[in-house]
Amino acid sequence: MATLVRGRTWPDHEIFERLRAGLPVDVPYHGIDLLEHPLLNKGIGFPHSERDAFGLRGLLPVGVRSMMEQVAVELEHNRAKGDDLERYIGLSALQDRNETLFYRVLVENLEELLPIVYTPTVGQACQRYSHIFRRPRGLWITPADVDRIPQMLRTAAKDEVRLIVATDNERILGLGDQGAGGMGIPVGKLSLYTAGAGIHPTLTLPVSLDLGTDNEDLLADPLYMGWRQPRLRGEDYDRVIEAFVSAVEEVFPRALLQWEDFKQHIAIRLLDRYRRRLPSFNDDIQGTSAVVLGGILAGLRGMGRTLADQRLVFVGAGAAGIGIARLVRAAMRRATMSAHEIRGSIVMLDSRGLLFEGREGVDEDKREFALGLGEMAGFGFGRGDRFALETVVRHMKPTVMIGTTAQPGTFTEPAVRAMAEHADRPILLPLSNPTSKTEATPSDVLRWTEGRALVATGSPFPDVELADGGRRVIGQANNAFVFPGIGLGLIVAEASEVTDEVFLAAADALAEHVSAERLDAGALYPTQSALRDVSRDIARAVVRVVVAQGLNRRALTEDGIAPAVDRAMWFPDYVPYRPAPRS
Repeated sequence: MATLVRGRTWPDHEIFERLRAGLPVDVPYHGIDLLEHPLLNKGIGFPHSERDAFGLRGLLPVGVRSMMEQVAVELEHNRAKGDDLERYIGLSALQDRNETLFYRVLVENLEELLPIVYTPTVGQACQRYSHIFRRPRGLWITPADVDRIPQMLRTAAKDEVRLIVATDNERILGLGDQGAGGMGIPVGKLSLYTAGAGIHPTLTLPVSLDLGTDNEDLLADPLYMGWRQPRLRGEDYDRVIEAFVSAVEEVFPRALLQWEDFKQHIAIRLLDRYRRRLPSFNDDIQGTSAVVLGGILAGLRGMGRTLADQRLVFVGAGAAGIGIARLVRAAMRRATMSAHEIRGSIVMLDSRGLLFEGREGVDEDKREFALGLGEMAGFGFGRGDRFALETVVRHMKPTVMIGTTAQPGTFTEPAVRAMAEHADRPILLPLSNPTSKTEATPSDVLRWTEGRALVATGSPFPDVELADGGRRVIGQANNAFVFPGIGLGLIVAEASEVTDEVFLAAADALAEHVSAERLDAGALYPTQSALRDVSRDIARAVVRVVVAQGLNRRALTEDGIAPAVDRAMWFPDYVPYRPAPRS
């Protein structure tokens, strides 16, 4: 990409390369043009010398603020807003005018602001997207664009893109079909890639595959901005996806593609179809699996137990539940458990109850976790076609319960109490988000288990005061703990394929970051303020796995892995500007 400024064509790539490296930059922009460039604008942070050099004198108030003073003022602005959606809008506006300051605010205040820029507030933003839209960010692709996607990708990119997050908007969090408003998810996800792992925003591209919507409220909204058609299905849908993937291969051959918030069966089908064709993964399936396994491993380490000793019940057989179960199964294989032992350690329920062979209504992608007749007999299940959660708990005696149903109240009091009868420290993970969709609140779970449970949730929850005066910290099983580091590691290694071992490595690295103090307080995850440290270690672990598997397209030695990861992590700070020489 290049820009015509002051009679000369300037390669943006050179500017962005120096920005990413934290080096002084020869800037071809001047005056208002510079202030309106969000990647270069420093706002009132421009020193007087640069104001004189770039014709900014008089365009800004005379005072100069340091980066940290600007951060403090932006926090003051944000905290003064009336609700979280307004805070989201305010931060988006900051991102639109000064990206460096936006990311510095986010990096310095991750624990406070992560719930604003991502879940749960981003869900509200997606629902209200057509009504809060301010400035376009990313690329929308409709069925009408199927023959011009390569051109659109080139137009949308600031530089060579290395990371794309794409959604078809059909399963946004636990909210369902949000049409074109689903763009809030890729935008938010990429903000966390930058804040959490230092992947520079010039290397990223959010994409909304706007293939219609079946959300009648959106179609009836006169302000809805998306493609006003019923959602595309079947061969027509597949044709657009194939055209998109082919365009990515053509235009950005080194890019990593993350599939985001696709409906269950489509998500699994697309992942299986394309994961070996171009480096790609599905965060809802694989990222979720890594963060959940990491929390389980941390909890088990704190209790001095192993995965081989556990029995797990999965409540919810969608893409997330299946993804977690697959990774847990891979970790059990790594622990040298036999296939028979594994099948006796994992059971799964969908909306119709326990999955078992011969039951009607078991979809193809669920059958791998359907209990066989032998396992059914081993657990003491009799005849029937519908076994509810409490029945399953009493027969299976699980030590870990994982919920991905998006149905509040699914973890019932009788089922949790039954679990606590035989498990002294049960691990319960009600993961659905936003908060209104969680399977049970942490306070209820801890009350039903006399404070003995280890609880983590998908959305943020406050600490819980126990009846005996104690306090339990509720860790958040947030995918932000793993996907930034995974993406960074895959980009650094230039991986040609994303294997299951990548997610096992991420889970192991995450578990190691949960301190003994956090575990003693009941938390299965580190604090979100540690995200960049967690991402760095996950990225290094991922690179080692990719290199060991021979899937790296960039030559790296063991001694070179850590420095390569560190160099790739951009820290948002201003660099000195020099006027670019005239031609």
